[in-house]
Amino acid sequence: MPSVRTGPTIGLIFHFAVLNVLAGTVGLGTAGWVVGFTSGVVTFIALGHGLQRSGAEAFGAANWVTLLRAGLIGGIAALTADSFTQPVSISVLVTLSAVALALDAVDGNVARRTGSCTPLGARFDMETDAWLILVLSAFVAESVGAWVLAIGLMRYIIGLATVLVPWLRGPVPPRYWRKVVAAMQGVTLAVAASGLLPLSVTTTVVAIALLFLVESFGSEVLWRWRRQSLTVAAAS
Repeated sequence: MPSVRTGPTIGLIFHFAVLNVLAGTVGLGTAGWVVGFTSGVVTFIALGHGLQRSGAEAFGAANWVTLLRAGLIGGIAALTADSFTQPVSISVLVTLSAVALALDAVDGNVARRTGSCTPLGARFDMETDAWLILVLSAFVAESVGAWVLAIGLMRYIIGLATVLVPWLRGPVPPRYWRKVVAAMQGVTLAVAASGLLPLSVTTTVVAIALLFLVESFGSEVLWRWRRQSLTVAAAS
């Protein structure tokens, strides 16, 4: 029980530790502090609320890994915010992104091996992934174009659509390809952020990643629409 209460607090402390390390090494501007601080506070509040609603009795090893990722992403968000007004260390941003992406493959394995898979843990992992993709898409959009933001915003647009359109809610059949496409977005955006590839190649690669994402979400919407059509037909 103590880890449940202290988990969000430790996560908030780690957020601030990451920001302080960045400020003392590569430097952080006002925008970076504001966005990084906000990222930490939102994580603290949302996670605390989720733990309270779920009635969790233990924080879970996998959640600690995800919490570590969230702190690193707070640093990435801070650097991204600063990049709009001042030069930032791309090597540090890409390194943090690479570590966060690598840890994304760890928390799921930890949850399965420790028998600590929970709906809250899955949601925490998913929202952390979504935040990283949005942050990286914002950074890449500066050099490639605003259209890249579609990658980061799509998860949130679909989420809003489920609130407005009831038949979009509910689970969909498992599909391994969906996980592959999700992982592809982070890796592609991290490579694009590094600036190692020519702009034309970067633009093409990111555009392909976006097309795969549209196909992935589109297949979910299509499946739900067909299910809704069958339900309506059966009821009439």
